Amino acid sequence: MITPLSFDDLTLETDRLRLTPMQSEDVDVSKAVLCDARVMRYVNDAMTPDAVEEDMINSVKRGAGGRIGLWAITRKDTGAKIGTSVLMPVPIEDDDYDWSLLVPGSYPDANIEVGYLFVPDAWGQGFATEACSRIVRFAFEETLLPEIVATADPENVNSHNVLQKSGLQKIGIKRAYAWDDVLWFDLTRDRWSAAHETRP
Repeated sequence: MITPLSFDDLTLETDRLRLTPMQSEDVDVSKAVLCDARVMRYVNDAMTPDAVEEDMINSVKRGAGGRIGLWAITRKDTGAKIGTSVLMPVPIEDDDYDWSLLVPGSYPDANIEVGYLFVPDAWGQGFATEACSRIVRFAFEETLLPEIVATADPENVNSHNVLQKSGLQKIGIKRAYAWDDVLWFDLTRDRWSAAHETRP
């Protein structure tokens, strides 16, 4: 039996950011990232606003008592929504998530990846590392996952840097999102615990 977490339990904070479980009213930030070809350059084709609206019924779904899903990212100082972050099952043969894997009472039978998208105005300010590190911490403090992974385009060096600053390590090129040349990263619970154990 997986104990459900409340909205407040799933609201994550950093020094500058607040990450809240994706809700239907967050369609604005979803459009801001998913419809921008600059943001989607290394991810997929940019979506249309209508497609994003139609997909929000999936974007608000959560699995494992709320622990697996999407978050909207807001700046604390301005209240502006600047991006999204995820803990989601990595699709291998498809180019999008299999939303049917998000079941409230169980963990998906798949590798779970951390990911993020930010509006261009938020680039280059350390927000991605701040949000990614917080999601990683949540994954190991509030889930039973033995490891988390991440995927990135081999040419997306900025994302590689964010993932490595967040504790993940490159493990090589493997298939994901229906592509054969995706760079994978991982972080095991043992490695994370060793790096965060309290020393006297």
